[in-house]
Amino acid sequence: MKTWQYAFIVFLGGCSYGILSTFVKLAYAAGFSVTEVIGGQYLFGAILIWLLFLFSKKQKITGRQIGKLLLSGLPFGLTGVFYYQALQTLDASLAIIFLFQFVWIGTFLEWALYRKKPNFNKVISIIILIIGSVLAAGIIVEKGINMTWQGSIWGILSAITFTISIFLTGSVEKNLPPIQRSTLIATGALITVSVIFPPVFLANISVIMGVAPYGILLGLFGVALPPLLFSIGMPHVGPSLGTILSASELPVAVTMASIILAEHVGLSQWFGVMLILCGIIFGNIQRSKTELVYDN
Repeated sequence: MKTWQYAFIVFLGGCSYGILSTFVKLAYAAGFSVTEVIGGQYLFGAILIWLLFLFSKKQKITGRQIGKLLLSGLPFGLTGVFYYQALQTLDASLAIIFLFQFVWIGTFLEWALYRKKPNFNKVISIIILIIGSVLAAGIIVEKGINMTWQGSIWGILSAITFTISIFLTGSVEKNLPPIQRSTLIATGALITVSVIFPPVFLANISVIMGVAPYGILLGLFGVALPPLLFSIGMPHVGPSLGTILSASELPVAVTMASIILAEHVGLSQWFGVMLILCGIIFGNIQRSKTELVYDN
């Protein structure tokens, strides 16, 4: 598989996350609580990926490897928890801006940990992405933005844990099949969320049946697909470029809100969407083909 194909797979992983906000809003509108929504998301997501794992190619794995992959699911689960906590006190448009800071945090961590200094294209790409995210989220046209220090901290924490998730999917036990790795990562995320938000709703069959349609969709696009797609693509593109590619999340979120929720999206927001897409493309323009390969 060529490098651009791995990059496209990571891009699709970011797109998957962009679908979530629309279905979360629909679930809230249907009367379900945060615990029920996030619990249903991770429960059904883990079930879906385990079903896929049962029919996939497997490789012998040690207890140490299982433990490392389960722990790698910790930041995946925490990202959802932190982001949902941020939404309790922040406007959605502002919360997603905090989460979106992963685009530069990933480049900074790669520089700090691997001594890989970002090239000119990546720096310019990050600047374009941040400007585009502010426009796409509608902060410029919003009146009376609600900001709290608690929500801001939760938002920054969600960006940090999301960045760590991207790093781990590209580095932990890369020799194992992607579906095997992502299944254990998703299981670790489910355990994390269950500890923080005990799934007491499982005792109520009517709640389970009601939240199931939302949980299946959220689980597919928020728990099952992203770890799998990142496990396939991240080892080949690297965390810095991977975070840039994952910026596809916000354009998809804006588009879904416009189409499914019929939310008004102004010209400045669509311009921000175009800027983000341009930033992703610019970040993938390298001076040499070898620079694009993180681990070939």
